[in-house]
Amino acid sequence: MKNSWKYNRICLIFPVDLSNKTDEYWIDQAFREAEKAFNEKEIPVGAIVVHNNQIIGRGYNMRERLNDPTAHAEIIAITSAASTLGSWRLDDCTLYVTLEPCAMCAGAILNARIPRIVFGAYDKQAGMCGSIDNLCDLNLLNHRAIVRGGVEEAKCQSILNTFFANVRNNKSILDN
Repeated sequence: MKNSWKYNRICLIFPVDLSNKTDEYWIDQAFREAEKAFNEKEIPVGAIVVHNNQIIGRGYNMRERLNDPTAHAEIIAITSAASTLGSWRLDDCTLYVTLEPCAMCAGAILNARIPRIVFGAYDKQAGMCGSIDNLCDLNLLNHRAIVRGGVEEAKCQSILNTFFANVRNNKSILDN
């Protein structure tokens, strides 16, 4: 495969042959995005969209940087993937995210026609893919998505716990 790259407005996409990878492998790739968010003092959530065993979209939380309440990792990764494919329909894709999607992100997943979601940590306060409810299994928008949660859960929860412990110990962490 040629080592070319394609730029879109969200991220750089480097084509790599990643065939036969497990859900754990892909969550680890999403975790790398969460680490970027952590380093930028954003809530450390990362997401990727995979199509034909290739990452076609990446994202991490950028709400603080962009001053945008919709700049969740999933939304950025979905936008990036749609741009890469040149279509808003992501029917043959899987979304991997380190934290269970909220209601807004679950709605975006359904609107994008993503058939499968795999996430790491459960979100007992806002999770809408199993914790509070499962919007992806309610046949909303005439579409459903299969959800698998708890993949690499301890690792994904740990970075969130560390981030929020840092916030509690240094209230100005988000002001810098």
